[in-house]
Amino acid sequence: MNSVLDMQALRAATVNSTPFPFFKVERSIRQEVLDQIIGDFPDIDDGGSFNVDDVPVNADFKAFLESIDSPEFRQLICEKFDVKVMDLPMLMTLRGYSRQKDGRIHTDSKTKLVTILIYLNESWDAANGRLRILNNAHDMDDYVDEISPGPGSLVAFKVTDNCWHGYPSYEGTRRSIQINFLTSEAAGNKHRFFHRLSAKVKNWLRKRKVKVA
Repeated sequence: MNSVLDMQALRAATVNSTPFPFFKVERSIRQEVLDQIIGDFPDIDDGGSFNVDDVPVNADFKAFLESIDSPEFRQLICEKFDVKVMDLPMLMTLRGYSRQKDGRIHTDSKTKLVTILIYLNESWDAANGRLRILNNAHDMDDYVDEISPGPGSLVAFKVTDNCWHGYPSYEGTRRSIQINFLTSEAAGNKHRFFHRLSAKVKNWLRKRKVKVA
């Protein structure tokens, strides 16, 4: 399957250097397939990140995910951020639900070289839940840009010591794909292990709650 990303829009995006390198695209997925991809997003009603292999993903959505990892996309990331990711492992995780505690200001792990977020919500009218590119670690209102998690919107950034980002607290459906280029295969295995462990714990707690009720 050829990539369904709108590579022309991605190439045209301007990389901002302040406060850290990032770019955004309002519609990163080709319009003719966007609705189907949003409709195929798996039903995830728990907070946190899930490995693709740990949630029920249909064949069409899996093909879409696989199409993202192309030499063309990797080369674009290399050029945008002046990094070498052609041979680095890629990690994809899915998020489907935002809890009140999610979105707190943070930077990404140093085992990640680049982070790309693709949002797959049908629309976004809420004032909260919009990702903010922040100037510091303590003020959610001190931001240089805000990304609405609407249909097919994308933001990518280089992971740096000051890549502060987050969003005002929001609870409800908030669907996204997180893509990371990692420094090593060992780092990927570690991230996948902890995501899988977290998913198992959540599933156990859910079953226990049902039994108690």
